[in-house]
Amino acid sequence: MTTKLIIDTDPGVDDAFAIALAALSDDVDLLGVTTVFGNVGVETTTRNARRLLALCKRGDVPVAQGAARPLVHEHPHRARYAHGADGLSGRSAALPEAERPVEAGGAVWLLSRLLEQSDEPVTIAPIGPLTNIASLLSVRPDLHHKIARVVIMGGALLHGNTTAAAEFNIWSDPEAAHRVLTGGEVPCVLVPMDLTYRCAVDLEWLDALTASGPVGAALTALTPDYLAHYRKALGWDGMVIHDAVAVAEVIRPGILRTVAVPVAVETSFGPSRGATVVDQRRPELRADTDGATTTTASTTVHTAVDTDLDALRAFLLERLTMR
Repeated sequence: MTTKLIIDTDPGVDDAFAIALAALSDDVDLLGVTTVFGNVGVETTTRNARRLLALCKRGDVPVAQGAARPLVHEHPHRARYAHGADGLSGRSAALPEAERPVEAGGAVWLLSRLLEQSDEPVTIAPIGPLTNIASLLSVRPDLHHKIARVVIMGGALLHGNTTAAAEFNIWSDPEAAHRVLTGGEVPCVLVPMDLTYRCAVDLEWLDALTASGPVGAALTALTPDYLAHYRKALGWDGMVIHDAVAVAEVIRPGILRTVAVPVAVETSFGPSRGATVVDQRRPELRADTDGATTTTASTTVHTAVDTDLDALRAFLLERLTMR
């Protein structure tokens, strides 16, 4: 079965792996890519996305530039400390130049057009801040039924990576994340960093990808700054390809084990801003305390909590070395 997919992204090294994963998979109909601010500014994320598609020889895929800032408040900083000044360890210029121009209408316009034209529901994979998706859901409620599910890389159950409480994508625009995750309008799957960290790959995995051919070698060439960051974060030589884990769930539904739980997003300006509050209590206890929390059954999100780690890594490597 072929999955119709739109990726919303802020490339980013792990975004690069996720885009390639979708672009190289024969059972994915990659309808389009939209870009958003995040790891670096939106002009740079747009250029990176176009060049990554060119690397995968997918010039047929339209790219539209989206939000340059969050819905409400200014974005405090980018993630250059992990991804480098250009989002790709300073090596984006080594990728081929894109030939297809950027779509003129912008991200929300392209998202709307692709949904309108599709003859079946489409999966959207936001792997950056959720600004574009919140805008889409707000301005085009008539298209909600065209969305099969929204598979989001973001959030954290225990602790964050940008702050003690918040994961980067959600922290970058908490108001947008609140709109998407608590609106209850479309089915959402949340792939939090607790799980993606457990799916980290080692140097042996990266060496196998490098040896697979030009695309694999080009992807691993983008990783030096990212590897240096994750050497600190993990305490060993490896890296976390967060976004590719979420796209794996898009391609092979059920490769991640999920639980349906209420989720809220902290939007106040305290130390927990951007935290995803995931209610993991037993449903019976939640029912007894109904009214003590703002989360309700309508905000239930399928949250990824586990996977067969070896099988997932093997799946990612197999798909990234297909061509």
